[in-house]
Amino acid sequence: MELLRNWTPILGALMFVGMSWTRPVDEDQKMRTEDVELAEGYLRRFYSLEIKGGARRARSTSVMEEKIRKMQNFFGLGETGHLDSQTLDVMREPRCGVPDVDNFSFYPYKPKWKNTTITYTVAKYTPDMSRGEVQKSIRLALKMWSDVAPLKFIEINHGKADIVLSFASRAHGDFFPFDGPGGVLAHAFQPAEGMGGDVHFDEDEKWSTGGQGYSLFAVAAHELGHSLGLTHSTDPSAVMYPTYRHHGSSQYNLSSDDVQGIQTLYGKPNNKKVEIQPTAPKKCDPMFSFDAAAMIQNEIIFFKSRHVWMRTTKSSYWNQLREGHISSYFPGIDSPVDAAYDIPAQGMLFIFTGQKYWVIQELKIRGRAGSIYEYGFPSSVRQVDAVVHVAEYEKTIFFAGQFYYRYDEQKRQMDSGFPRRIQTDWTGIPRRVDAAFKMIGGLFLLSGSRSYQYDFRQKRVVKIIAGNTWLGC
Repeated sequence: MELLRNWTPILGALMFVGMSWTRPVDEDQKMRTEDVELAEGYLRRFYSLEIKGGARRARSTSVMEEKIRKMQNFFGLGETGHLDSQTLDVMREPRCGVPDVDNFSFYPYKPKWKNTTITYTVAKYTPDMSRGEVQKSIRLALKMWSDVAPLKFIEINHGKADIVLSFASRAHGDFFPFDGPGGVLAHAFQPAEGMGGDVHFDEDEKWSTGGQGYSLFAVAAHELGHSLGLTHSTDPSAVMYPTYRHHGSSQYNLSSDDVQGIQTLYGKPNNKKVEIQPTAPKKCDPMFSFDAAAMIQNEIIFFKSRHVWMRTTKSSYWNQLREGHISSYFPGIDSPVDAAYDIPAQGMLFIFTGQKYWVIQELKIRGRAGSIYEYGFPSSVRQVDAVVHVAEYEKTIFFAGQFYYRYDEQKRQMDSGFPRRIQTDWTGIPRRVDAAFKMIGGLFLLSGSRSYQYDFRQKRVVKIIAGNTWLGC
């Protein structure tokens, strides 16, 4: 995947697109006016769409379809050229304001700082956080990039800095006014003289170190990538992916694409071993939760962020626990895992990340990634939260939000009458399931910080323990 496009937009802005309408769209149904307006605005801003008024507007249909296909290609959607519900859903997702297609209206080259020692300063602070918290968030965001490239960042309090960071509201002197709470969160300029490299945060937002409000670290990490000269990645796990999503500090790490991008501009760090793998999540934290779980032969595998724990089910080695980065066990997968399930009779493991899934056999990926929609999910499902296979019935249970689906592995189709609500049929189970696996003793459903042992024959919970008990805590 090419991270660095031949175009260099000046401005990158993190924004939330309004989600005023989420009803699935029938492609044969006439488009709602607001859907068309949303799409036109989105394509103008991110895909250089130009629609003329009057009689020439009718001729713009083919241009519109071409831009929709480009957008669908970028996000790995089916290239229909039509505003189907999946495409509209992506257009409503929070994202960065840098265009996704080539645009030579700003710089016809890849900009970068000439010197690898780059100065920065915070010119105006937010009252939402202490000065120390702001400075620490910025330092951590910059460190992500300096750890993998020969860059050194120095904070200065006097004189002209290369990168100036500030908080401002509405119109603030750069022709890109903020829009109040929500919407645009921040914007950044590519390396250049004057305002080049600067980062502006919308003061009308609530800023924080995490939890309530927007994580300054998460927003700054993305925007400072633009300040250094990076454009967008098509890898959903990348910091430079156009869609903005808040992550905890244990999950927000550079992907291999981010590293490749920054090293394309500046090279590899001098006398420094690049360590892309994130620090292991704190498994014994009382609030610890899992992303996914599954069985591989005699081992239970647990996923959290890009980390993996493997615990044997053999009685003589029950307390034996192995752990490491996901790519150490599953080469070719570097994204956080949403769900996973195994079919023991076939010796296959299925791993789901976003709208894609991989088939693993003998710890090797078989073929290219597939789409979750091949299972028959409606377009309203954007990812799978948990999944477990019940071999006795040759059925696979998928959990997504407050609902669950039942898939027939023999017929290779969803059973009729689904989805159904989790709380209607799964007595004692919370309304959302994070991970699930099956072994002797029944099904084990993980939700939040707890593990629920569920007897699917009696249809009831028989035991509840702390989820991280599985990891020896």
